[in-house]
Amino acid sequence: MKLLFTSYAGVPSFADPVQWLQRIEGYTGILESLVPCHEVISIERINYEGEILHKGVRYYFIRQLQQTKRFPFQIHRLIKKLSPDVVFINGFIFPFQLIQLRMMAGRNTRIVIINQAEKPSTGYRKRLQQWADRYVDAYLFTSAAFGQEWVDKGIIREPKKISEIFHGSSVFQHGDQALARQALQLPDKPIYLWVGRLDANKDPVTAVTAFIQYLAKGHDALLCMIFHEPELLPVLEQMVSENPTAAGKIRFVGKQPHAALENWYRAADFFISASHFEGGGISVCEAMSCGVIPLVTDIDPFCVLTGSGEVGILFKPGDPNSLLNALVKSDLLNRKAEKEKVMKRFQEHFSFTAIAAKINAMLHGFE
Repeated sequence: MKLLFTSYAGVPSFADPVQWLQRIEGYTGILESLVPCHEVISIERINYEGEILHKGVRYYFIRQLQQTKRFPFQIHRLIKKLSPDVVFINGFIFPFQLIQLRMMAGRNTRIVIINQAEKPSTGYRKRLQQWADRYVDAYLFTSAAFGQEWVDKGIIREPKKISEIFHGSSVFQHGDQALARQALQLPDKPIYLWVGRLDANKDPVTAVTAFIQYLAKGHDALLCMIFHEPELLPVLEQMVSENPTAAGKIRFVGKQPHAALENWYRAADFFISASHFEGGGISVCEAMSCGVIPLVTDIDPFCVLTGSGEVGILFKPGDPNSLLNALVKSDLLNRKAEKEKVMKRFQEHFSFTAIAAKINAMLHGFE
């Protein structure tokens, strides 16, 4: 089959195609894994015009100097010219453009929507989504429960069109923990890692509260917090300053380049996420690719990633006592065996090849 991937959202701040492909490599790895079975094309919308063949995928770049276009004639003409069997659209937030695509591409081209954590719309946009649903052949959601929400809202009419397939993966790999710790100047003790914003949804207050209580029980461990949105940092620093047992054992690392995260994942034993909502959980996925054991909230995407606790430990969102219990349980785990289980689950379900295999299984239904 000839598969074409694209989006109606442009990123005009990017003008270098190589840098752009590096930025989205957690997504393009899926396309590359589809190459052995298909002709794969991607149309990217940045401040650049040109064509590149990269790792078997043909990329067409369309210069877009604004974030969205109501009438994207250029991209639709290119899609019609390329005549793909299946078009994958990232996101269902542009139903009006999708309706135009169906009219331009014709009935023989299948359309698949890759949900990007967007929620069902309301008002006139909901009516447009209901209309556009007639022309969509399949939907990919990171969690089947997310897809069911769209069914319950009356937007997706046929639940059978929904497949539970992750929309991204990790380029990171497991490595020598001792070397990673030496490079990062980290001690030889259990290390818990946080990677994410310091905002109410990510809920670092619950994480720090529980970890302080964990340390107060006499456990010797280190929590390293990597973040680029420091909204709640003053609150967290105050919490640590008021608890002497936490001194030096909770580190606010701050922002790190994405590539540098691989060494942090390699160095860590456990990954903590206290999120109340996630559209997918790419940070958890990246951690799992390096064998980091997840201690994460019992929410739909994390249940999918962990197999409902088949690996790692789940705890209740917003409940420090539940996380404290998870931290205590983590002491009892055989870390080596659990890390191997985590990596096995990642490889079998969330690696690029695993995701490509699930997409291929979905595509077989079109034949």
